Amino acid sequence: MAEYKGIKGFQVQTREDDPSPTEVQTGDFYYNSSTGQFKVITDGGAPIGTWSSGGNTNLKRSTSAGAGVSSSAALLMSGYDGSNPTNAVEQYNGSSWTEVSEVNTGRSYVRGCGTYTAALCTGGSPSSGSGNELWNGSGWTEVGDLSRPNGRSDGGQFGTTAAALAFGGEPNSALTEIWDGTSWTEVNDLNTARFAVTGFGTTTAGVAANGREPSVSSSAEDWDGTTWTASGNLNTARGDARASGVGPATTGIIFSGSTGNHTNTVTNTEAYNGSTWSEVADLSLARYRGIGAGTASSALMSTGTNPAVSGIRSTATEEWSAAEFQIKSVTQS
Repeated sequence: MAEYKGIKGFQVQTREDDPSPTEVQTGDFYYNSSTGQFKVITDGGAPIGTWSSGGNTNLKRSTSAGAGVSSSAALLMSGYDGSNPTNAVEQYNGSSWTEVSEVNTGRSYVRGCGTYTAALCTGGSPSSGSGNELWNGSGWTEVGDLSRPNGRSDGGQFGTTAAALAFGGEPNSALTEIWDGTSWTEVNDLNTARFAVTGFGTTTAGVAANGREPSVSSSAEDWDGTTWTASGNLNTARGDARASGVGPATTGIIFSGSTGNHTNTVTNTEAYNGSTWSEVADLSLARYRGIGAGTASSALMSTGTNPAVSGIRSTATEEWSAAEFQIKSVTQS
């Protein structure tokens, strides 16, 4: 019988166990002598991610803003508690939410970005929707407002406290503004005006997706640091979805939302690879107008609205986890 080396021209590495995360390299092929299997290391990331239950928030709310770079370090800002816009803020440590210092002005349909310890809470309703507050890990400071004072609620935002992008919003706006750490400046508009929009990325590479135009949309646009370009459509048209990710050059995910009538909430999660969208694992609880935070490999979805939930507004948190690689056994099929 011919040996593998004679057929393929190279020797197969033999190991007694699978490699650790620090050892693995995508494309590696080896024989595991303990299991008697040939194995290969393939790409992981968002397509193999799953959702699991996390800790509940202290306050039921929707139309809040989220910030954070993982499922274990997130910030929940302001929103609507069923009676009034709330100024309550909560931090998540991966298991539980803790109330921290309140924003100066409670708003609903607010947008946010940044990290657990350095975040922006921008726009929203009531007031002109132009307000902007900065979180330093312990308290809030009012900083430069959006340059357009009216109709800037229910838009999208991503980035950091030093460099952020705000786009879209009511009433059906295409406006885009960039934050340089001190002030907002208008830049090139979205190609399609929309509100209830979401997105992820940085000020040099990002995505705006879904929303209402005013009908729910499946369209997406890529931001290259200067202009927006129409890109591949999502599989599900929806508004009021949420997102996590660091830009189209890597990956990101969009999840939750409502299709058409606000009673039609969805659990759909879609992953982006820089050009196309793929359906991946669904949320357990359908809802819209919650918060999203994190990356395509470690994300969080919390709060939001679902007419089927007692009290309509939810305190539920779900955490998304996707390994950067996967080990597959090689079979004949």
